[in-house]
Amino acid sequence: MLIWRLMTSVRDTIWDVAVIGGGPSGMMAAGRASERGLKVILIEKNDTLGKKLLITGGGRCNVTNNQPDVRELLKRFKENDKFLFSAFSQWSVTETLDFFHKRRMDTKVEAERRVFPRTEKAQSVWNVLVEYIKEGGVTILSNSPVRGLEKDNKTIQTLVLKNGKKIKAKSFVLATGGKSRPETGSTGEGFEWLKELGHKVNEPEAALVPVAVYEAWPKRLQGITLKDIKISLFQNNAKQDSVKGKILFTHFGVSGPTILNMSKDIGELLKYGDVFISLDILPTLDYGQLNTKLQEIFKEHSNKKFKNALHNLVPSAFAPIVVELSQISGDTQNNSITREQRLNLVKILKDMRMKVFHLLGIEKAVVTSGGVSLDQVDFKTMQSRKIPNLYLVGDILDIDRPSGGYSLQLCWTTGFVAGNSVKN
Repeated sequence: MLIWRLMTSVRDTIWDVAVIGGGPSGMMAAGRASERGLKVILIEKNDTLGKKLLITGGGRCNVTNNQPDVRELLKRFKENDKFLFSAFSQWSVTETLDFFHKRRMDTKVEAERRVFPRTEKAQSVWNVLVEYIKEGGVTILSNSPVRGLEKDNKTIQTLVLKNGKKIKAKSFVLATGGKSRPETGSTGEGFEWLKELGHKVNEPEAALVPVAVYEAWPKRLQGITLKDIKISLFQNNAKQDSVKGKILFTHFGVSGPTILNMSKDIGELLKYGDVFISLDILPTLDYGQLNTKLQEIFKEHSNKKFKNALHNLVPSAFAPIVVELSQISGDTQNNSITREQRLNLVKILKDMRMKVFHLLGIEKAVVTSGGVSLDQVDFKTMQSRKIPNLYLVGDILDIDRPSGGYSLQLCWTTGFVAGNSVKN
């Protein structure tokens, strides 16, 4: 069992480390600090730890991205790589996988190097972390929202719970997360505390978020995924970006890893005008090759109806949508389709456009951008440069990163480094 103590005992103790926030970075920091023999208390506002962790990756939990080369991994964090190198040199993908494997959690690697528990359950990751903090004797204080931090001279002396009780510690780790999925407890209080303590905090915005579109047809494909297609962004008929990846159709529009990774750019473009998402369903064929392919299909199935011919080319669930957009009657025989109709069909399959309505709100974001300015953190230790006994980890940091396991790896890395560096 986890160690739980009476409130009087908690109040009377001066802890070596108080960790605020029981998510992945907080649990990692608490576990590592306790492993070093420090007396650690972990304070969580919810009734249980890791609430957001349990729903990440649709409940499967994308643990990390299997890129053991630190410099290659950090390229995915773009301009933030120069800040992160010191921390990731201490703990990166190799150490993360070793950590879970040694604790009997097998993993598997899927597309785009995404690593998942072999069980495909986030609960497996949660179990490892809880066992880790149990081993070190971490004291857990749940159902305990924090009101704020009290500073004396240059250091923090106490944290104040919303019920007015105070907890004293020699060092503090702030792991309260960003503002995504607020129903799990990430509501941004940590940002306000940091501002009060003199830190520069960049306003959080949705960074990885699904996209709503105007058209009705994507919503009729709810739950359908297309893989290995080309997805492009257009504004004023000029291509702004183009990547190959996967798209998931939803009841409001589109999502999936590639769309999530493009969402911040979409949000920026929307400030300047209309944005269109273009899908190239068959990127391995150019316009001429696709035209030839359609001619072959229509000739081979000349006496069949058009609506039944496309199943040889696109997923069956997608075929009725293509028929509708082509404005060719589904009952038209293939040998009756004109050259003009066929060339228009080629254009549709290579450039199927959706007009962006809006990004879903910050409450639906997988990750938010924004947070404490990185130049105010010593990444060798995760120590605040403003307050020497304060350590900052996870989503509290202003670090953009793509979908694909990078967010949790940031939590494992910064959590470990803070837990390994915090002073008693």
